[in-house]
Amino acid sequence: MRPGPMNLITDIHGLRVGNARDDLLRSGVTVLTGDAPLICGVNVMGGAPGTRETDLLAPDKMVQGVDALVLSGGSAFGLAACDGVAAGLRAAGRGFPVGLVQVPIVPGAIVFDLLNGGDKDWDDNPYPALGRSAFDTAARRFAIGSEGAGTGAMTHRLKGGLGSASAVLDCGITVGALVVVNALGSATVGDSRHFWAAPWEMQGEFGNLGPAPRHDPGREPLLAKRLGEATTIAIVATDAALDKAQAHRMATAAQDGMARAIVPSHTPYDGDLVFAASTGAKPLPDPAVTPFLLGHAAAVTLARAIARGVYAAAPRPGDLQPCWRA
Repeated sequence: MRPGPMNLITDIHGLRVGNARDDLLRSGVTVLTGDAPLICGVNVMGGAPGTRETDLLAPDKMVQGVDALVLSGGSAFGLAACDGVAAGLRAAGRGFPVGLVQVPIVPGAIVFDLLNGGDKDWDDNPYPALGRSAFDTAARRFAIGSEGAGTGAMTHRLKGGLGSASAVLDCGITVGALVVVNALGSATVGDSRHFWAAPWEMQGEFGNLGPAPRHDPGREPLLAKRLGEATTIAIVATDAALDKAQAHRMATAAQDGMARAIVPSHTPYDGDLVFAASTGAKPLPDPAVTPFLLGHAAAVTLARAIARGVYAAAPRPGDLQPCWRA
């Protein structure tokens, strides 16, 4: 397993990611879309999720493909970002056909960033426009760190951010991850700069410090954020051909990567969620073994993406937390 050429989720051919941010608002939106509808599943392990259209992703539901996935700041207000993305898809003639009408399928999830120091005193919800802007600018190359839905993200003691990573398996299948790190827990060990995800780092992608030399496993985590201010939301994707049930299993396995990279994870006050998407471009080389490898790769790649999101966060005026690089 090795990183893809860009070490981004868009190393998977046919995927594009768009970011939009508002520095005054200290929030933003990130959109993943593809050249064609994506097979998609979802797993929710946090106790306080905020979602749109995730019920459609169950294996027994009629709709088989989604046109985009949205990760947004703004808590419940941010779910409106999906409206802007849907408008962009409609203008592009994309959507689920119902007679003469195309209905874009746009599941989404949000993080809470309403108390991060940004100006939230708006009259009109800004998230539909941010969603449309993110969709319109989607491309293979995109920025991570304090961008898109990671613009105002925070963690236990350091700024969070938008992270991404990829892995190419020996069989030629590619797995990628995209994540907004806004956790109640910490991505680093104790008071150190060492990442919990260090054992899975590839090619020095988040500092090359290695694992922490020591930590106290009995130390109880402190609540540095108020309850409900958290959530880490992610997308893992692959070019392997999966059905909805297999995508759901991949999303479930990827949650292990979140638990490896953020301590604690999946608390009652986080809305931790993972979408899984498949472009279906490549048949499974081994239907018995490849799904196992995909789950492992998804967990490893998500852990790396989480560390990269915190590692890449940039300082901006008015920050309530320091950046890792500081």
